[in-house]
Amino acid sequence: MIKSNKIHQKLAEAIKNSGISQSELARRLNLSQSNISHYIKGDKMPSLETFANLCAVLDLDANDILCKNLFNQ
Repeated sequence: MIKSNKIHQKLAEAIKNSGISQSELARRLNLSQSNISHYIKGDKMPSLETFANLCAVLDLDANDILCKNLFNQ
């Protein structure tokens, strides 16, 4: 089962570990910096389109962020 708190945690870690500032990430995604902050704090979940774009910009595997793997289905 996918749990939103785990998704928020993994997404926040990925953003923090990316070395990209919140303002730069927001610029690349055409979002406000406050949206990025909300994703990090876990206040909001990105839309599917934004999630896909975050994965692309940060070079993330969506399955990893969603806590899914081939052995966990």
